[in-house]
Amino acid sequence: MGVVRPRSLAAALDALSSVPDAHLLAGGTDFMVEVNFGRRRPEHIVALRRVTQLQGWRADDHGFDLGAMVTYRQIERELAGDLPAFAAAARTVGSPQIRNAGTVGGNIGTASPAGDALPLLTALDAQVVCASTEGERVVALTDFITGPKQTDRRPGEVIARVRFDRVRGPQQFLKVGPRNAMAISVACLALALDLDRRQVRVGLGSAAPRPQRPTEAEEYAAAQIDWDGGDISPDAAEQFGRMVAASAAPITDHRGTEEYRRHAIGVLAVRALRRGLRDIGGAAQEAAHAG
Repeated sequence: MGVVRPRSLAAALDALSSVPDAHLLAGGTDFMVEVNFGRRRPEHIVALRRVTQLQGWRADDHGFDLGAMVTYRQIERELAGDLPAFAAAARTVGSPQIRNAGTVGGNIGTASPAGDALPLLTALDAQVVCASTEGERVVALTDFITGPKQTDRRPGEVIARVRFDRVRGPQQFLKVGPRNAMAISVACLALALDLDRRQVRVGLGSAAPRPQRPTEAEEYAAAQIDWDGGDISPDAAEQFGRMVAASAAPITDHRGTEEYRRHAIGVLAVRALRRGLRDIGGAAQEAAHAG
């Protein structure tokens, strides 16, 4: 097994162009499991950990730009203030050792329906920046992931960055699994309430073959919400949950049945919406008292 360890993106792309079938290695938290169990035996590996252009993140008033090698630990510690749902998702991923190794680019590239970073990125309409010797290509995350463990990454390309707009408002990430942490999700969901556009944004996890947003349910909830007071009727909230559940396309496997996953994703949707609205309502009450 030949391993190349480039220190620059240009060197990584040159290595990949000379060996097109090489496997890209980021944190290795999924790939090495398959290697250890004998499921994969790549002849060539391009390891990306030392590539400086894939590290670090930037944020401004408009949005975020995360390098593909940003780890779950960085998300948990450095982005919790701006992206609380992202930090909540990161905290549920494996052990501290896994969170120090696993990367956002690896989660996207693995394209597992259970990827915990994917629901919020989906809800925020994230875009994937792919780099090659021919330049950069930007693809919507929902188009980049084409199916379970399948992506639109082309030969010679490296996932370089992920970008998404800043959304002002409460965020929630909720997950159902055998344990509270260090477990693959049976179902998970991220929700962001966009106060500027008065939109409800939802991303589903472990509930469909690829990332998706339940747009009809989002539009229904947005129309039912009292955005000034942070409230929604119990009937409308339950209907929102039913619509989210109906939009899902889960499977039955050893972790859960299709019926259970569909039910769980609806429950998570209602719970996340109510918690987000409670945050809006609390902020409105504080503003009224201050006035």
